Amino acid sequence: MEKSCLNCQTLIQRDNRLSVRRQCELLGLNRSSVYYAPTEPDEAYRLLDDELMKRIDYWHTKCPYFGSRKILDKLRKEGYGIGRKKVRRLMCEMGITAIYPKINLSKRNFKEAVVPYLLRNYKVNFPNQVWSIDITYIPMRRGHMYLTAIIDWYSRKIVGHHLSDTLDTREVLYAVRESVANHGIPSILNSDQGSQFTSDDYKKLLQEYGIRQSMDGKSRWADNIMIERWFRSLKTEAIYPNEYTSPRELRQLINGYVRDYNTIRSHKSLDYKVPNEVYYGAFANIA
Repeated sequence: MEKSCLNCQTLIQRDNRLSVRRQCELLGLNRSSVYYAPTEPDEAYRLLDDELMKRIDYWHTKCPYFGSRKILDKLRKEGYGIGRKKVRRLMCEMGITAIYPKINLSKRNFKEAVVPYLLRNYKVNFPNQVWSIDITYIPMRRGHMYLTAIIDWYSRKIVGHHLSDTLDTREVLYAVRESVANHGIPSILNSDQGSQFTSDDYKKLLQEYGIRQSMDGKSRWADNIMIERWFRSLKTEAIYPNEYTSPRELRQLINGYVRDYNTIRSHKSLDYKVPNEVYYGAFANIA
């Protein structure tokens, strides 16, 4: 079996009286691997991907019903000479899809991992009855981050959020644990059918808390729209108008935005009250 290039460099002695070719024959190595030098990913290619992901995120936020074809059309009009395959790859990497009613033409290979949608015609009458959780891509001047956020349906309060540099399930678990520690256990936690939410670790955590898991139904693009709208407000009001150079700076911005959203932004649907007023006021009335 052919050994790795790293091992090749340690086994082959270039100043040996045997030629490199003969040493390779004796060791059963491919001679070309001895001369192989690993290269770093092309910096220009990486920077282009970052730039494209920022523009894809912009158009997805502005027009969430755009699929890869329409986003590609916008990018080409902006001067990017790319193909649909690249746009689809980056959208997949970012974890985004067009949100519009459409029939499901693909077979799920994780059917057993999907749970029912519990909120159709469901009446929400108090805080912590229903939460929604989702993840979104956050662009930076260089690179990007991912934001997991959880919103309370009754009060519109953001009860938890967590910024990370990956889409790993463990980041979602952290956000859920922090939200529960700070605000208690919800009856239902709704999400889309992303891999983080169909994972065994996520399901196990909700079971440990006694939380009923709900997932967006088939062709039900609007089931998790409440958190999607909040993401859109965050990006259009705070992310896009500014450029953030570090995760720390971005984290401070998001923390401040969440604080202001919960404490000073009134909602017509809440009789012009702010989320914190509705959330904590409901518990005060019970007491």
